[in-house]
Amino acid sequence: MIKIFKKEVTNYFTGFMAYICASAFVLICVLFLWFFDNEFNIFNIGTATLSSFFFVAPWILLFLIPALTMRTIAEEESSGTLQWLFTQPINICGIVWGKFLAVVIVLVFCLLPTLIFIYTLNQFINETQQLDYGVFFSGYLGLFLMGTTFASIGIFTSSMTKNQVAAYVLAIFLCFILFYAFESLASYNLLGGADYYVQKLGIYTHYQQLLKGIIDTRDLVYFLVLIGIFLVLTNFNLERKK
Repeated sequence: MIKIFKKEVTNYFTGFMAYICASAFVLICVLFLWFFDNEFNIFNIGTATLSSFFFVAPWILLFLIPALTMRTIAEEESSGTLQWLFTQPINICGIVWGKFLAVVIVLVFCLLPTLIFIYTLNQFINETQQLDYGVFFSGYLGLFLMGTTFASIGIFTSSMTKNQVAAYVLAIFLCFILFYAFESLASYNLLGGADYYVQKLGIYTHYQQLLKGIIDTRDLVYFLVLIGIFLVLTNFNLERKK
């Protein structure tokens, strides 16, 4: 697993993919939060909060993370190196986890520069005011868990096809379904009391709980179980290909 992890991380950073993704993520967030005249602009909101960032960021990650994961296994299979990997003294689980953790490192690399937003907010508030760092922490935790969930989904779709574009599109579709589709369906109140459980199936509700500063074990377990399911499915797909 360590060898795969090192190889993938090296590829992301020497190939500039990590820097491109981080730059794109930060730039889009900066434009929406500080420059564009819209409802997400912090100056228009008039309060020292990062609620706009925590609303915009998931939608960017929904497109960004699949771009990172689409090549992880699909490229290996199309180039024929996947079969070579199977002959090496590395188990399937090690391959999956090595690639997954490499994407997680890039995710953290994308999120770290945005911490400057907190510093910037701190410069605008009065001396009598104080930022709620607990909410910021739980919000970033929510973004991290959501991003890692998207990564597990992206690696799963990459293991399903040799076509990187197909893996990318399918990953975006599944991420959207899990992130917002259940929440949207529940909002129509079509299923009566079952709407509550439909809502709980989606990522959005659990993410919103974390944005409130509430770190509930049930929300953490939800994300960890979801990540585990997609990594196990990826492992199963690779076992079949072997």
